[in-house]
Amino acid sequence: MTQHTAVEKEFLEYLHEIDAFRELITLAHWDLRTKIPVKGVETRSQAIGILSAKVHQMQTSDRMKQFIDELKSATDDVIIKAVDECEHIYNRNKQIPEAEFKEYVILQGNSEAAWQEAREKADFSLFQPYLEKLVAFNKKFANYWGYEDNIYDALLDQYEPGVTTKMLDEVFPALRKALTELLHKVNKSGTAIDSSVVLEHFPKQSQQEFAIKVLEQMNYDFDAGRLDDTIHPFEITINLNDVRITTRYDENDFRMAVFGIIHEGGHALYEQNIDPKVARTPLATGTSMGIHESQSLFWENLIGRSKAFWESNYDLFKSYAPNSFQSIDIDSFYNAINEVKPTFIRIEADELTYALHIMIRYELEKALINGDIAVQDLPKLWNEKMVDYLGIEPRDDAEGVLQDIHWAGGDFGYFPSYALGYMYAAQFYHTLAKDIDIEKQIQSKDLLPITEWLTANIHQYGKMKKPLELLKDITNEELNPDYLVNYLQEKYSRIYNF
Repeated sequence: MTQHTAVEKEFLEYLHEIDAFRELITLAHWDLRTKIPVKGVETRSQAIGILSAKVHQMQTSDRMKQFIDELKSATDDVIIKAVDECEHIYNRNKQIPEAEFKEYVILQGNSEAAWQEAREKADFSLFQPYLEKLVAFNKKFANYWGYEDNIYDALLDQYEPGVTTKMLDEVFPALRKALTELLHKVNKSGTAIDSSVVLEHFPKQSQQEFAIKVLEQMNYDFDAGRLDDTIHPFEITINLNDVRITTRYDENDFRMAVFGIIHEGGHALYEQNIDPKVARTPLATGTSMGIHESQSLFWENLIGRSKAFWESNYDLFKSYAPNSFQSIDIDSFYNAINEVKPTFIRIEADELTYALHIMIRYELEKALINGDIAVQDLPKLWNEKMVDYLGIEPRDDAEGVLQDIHWAGGDFGYFPSYALGYMYAAQFYHTLAKDIDIEKQIQSKDLLPITEWLTANIHQYGKMKKPLELLKDITNEELNPDYLVNYLQEKYSRIYNF
């Protein structure tokens, strides 16, 4: 066991105190998104603002600066990395006046509530004034933090440290070209897939029971987590022994909840398997949103939508499914859940078109932060890009610009992580396949070796490694989108016979 100096012990105690406030804030956010009565939103948002201001004070205090300065010469790996992370947080947050930070946190809570109402009424104008304030705050914060090439880099750094706008503007166009070419091949293949065979009534309770069985196969620890309902699915870590997931059910399309649960379960496995030695420090979370998304998309798509998974789990599925599913053969079922069909809703998108949804959001929010477009123009621009990239036009704001909660929470710079995560996932899968016969493990329903490999190579480190460092250590390569393109090419050429 590591023997810490007196200063190191004080530092860890200080981090644990900060983490206690963070835990309460996170629990309040979970309740805000799942259980809270409508009339409680404003007061809860204020409470979150007060607690968040306290964390902000502690992260930017003279005492924290003293710890950072005194522990520069520490030798313990956890202390070294924690000090680095605290210094990064200190330098960013110190630039933001405390009153502005508190005002912003309260705005976030109220904005999420306004977004929910606007979404229910399909009326962007109800959310627009909140979004205008959020954009203004984020531009102001980005200027506080500073950047080299593009103001958007300052926001991107929050979620994907080491990745820049310049890098994305090189990788994304190439990926978009490859995906649109594949989509063209699918559309010209002449192969028709009947997805309506799975669009049958499937009671919520039965969906949930099946999904829980899948989570158990994935080795999600229910003694350290729970599953709840929400309007927009998410995973949230209260602490490493309380990692919760949520989903949204559609009784006429089981795919929404089942694949959503597998997705959020992938996020949760990451958090549940972080090394306890970094618990209650700022290292006790995923290293980036992109690496986090690599885990959720790895499980949802590369495992959960694979032929091997459904061949081994189809009897289990039918034991929970209504009678209308019993006569569907495995090939028809597999093709139906993997149909390529452009959709308005990102979280319902097929594997092939998913990243195109992300690029639309990336391009719009980058333009917002750079001042190239105005918030009021978003609905029109969103619809135009949907037509250009996916060939479909939203009928209203709920199908269009209001479908995601991210901007309501002020999460500018987050969206690129989804596409990066998909590329990371394919690259990790390619490397994993060198060590493990993945298909054999899936067919045996023994997914533990896969979970253990991911834990050994990714999960355990938390934020001890940076995302691109982690990618290079595991795959011996820089980011390479070819693995994702090759995976999609191989899968869909078989399904659509081209």
